[in-house]
Amino acid sequence: MESRAEPWTAEVELTAQSAAGLVAQQFPQLGAPLLRPLGEGWDNAAYLVNDAWVFRFPRRAVAAGLIATESRILPLVAPALPLPVPVPVFVGRASAGYPWPFVGYRVLRGTPISNTPTCECDDPELARALGKFLRALHAIDAKPLVAAGLPEDTIGRLDHVRMRPKFFERLSALDAAGLVRNAGVLMAFLDRVAPAGARPERLAVAHGDLYARHVLVDARLQAAGVIDWGDVHHGDPALDLAIAFSVVAPGARDAFFEAYAPVDSRTLELARYRAIYHSVMTAHYGLRVGDTELIEAGTRGLRLALD
Repeated sequence: MESRAEPWTAEVELTAQSAAGLVAQQFPQLGAPLLRPLGEGWDNAAYLVNDAWVFRFPRRAVAAGLIATESRILPLVAPALPLPVPVPVFVGRASAGYPWPFVGYRVLRGTPISNTPTCECDDPELARALGKFLRALHAIDAKPLVAAGLPEDTIGRLDHVRMRPKFFERLSALDAAGLVRNAGVLMAFLDRVAPAGARPERLAVAHGDLYARHVLVDARLQAAGVIDWGDVHHGDPALDLAIAFSVVAPGARDAFFEAYAPVDSRTLELARYRAIYHSVMTAHYGLRVGDTELIEAGTRGLRLALD
């Protein structure tokens, strides 16, 4: 019997040598590019080029569409945001050796929160910066962005009926591995909140995948940028506010929400729902691919979400 492919299984494996060839062929102004692997996720492989640029290459066909969306939308939202975001400078084309577009950005200097000693935000100043960032993002007029190709939430991130089986399967795997001790409490909370989808009256420009690996901090552990916008869409702001429960420590949450805006109780419930769901997905992915940083980010997110 064939084993079922994981959803993050690459459809095209691109070697560093092949990636360097694509960059050199399409962007000769970069000379003979020196590449260093930065990592792989569900959707993309990332390389540091000439210590100045980050190039991301889709690993799956679905990610090619996300790269295209990101390339259209980020230049439009970046001027309105108080933190740096990766604005595409080089947009590569599909070619005989590689079937999808790819993109290069000027590197943003910083370290993901997931790679810091605490793996969380317990500093009110950092929490304020994140709250201020999301306030600015969610205040952007989405109409011209939708006209430019900003998609809706096509995967139902807040559709509990649709997402519950995936969550239960991954939560069970984490429980079996001894990585969670309160699986029943987590499942009961999600079933109680049970959202039916994004709220049409609340839609905003949403990052869509905001967690500890996608927020950069500087040497003083202050906010330095927000990366990986492949999931940017016209969605429920609760998806992004989940970071207040998966990354921001309880003692810093007041500072976060003071900088963001008053938030009603249902939005807080949905944000906590998303924090739990996303943290389980993160920890499970880390478990399956052997990424201890992601296991820690996910399991810590679960502990924070219940505080």
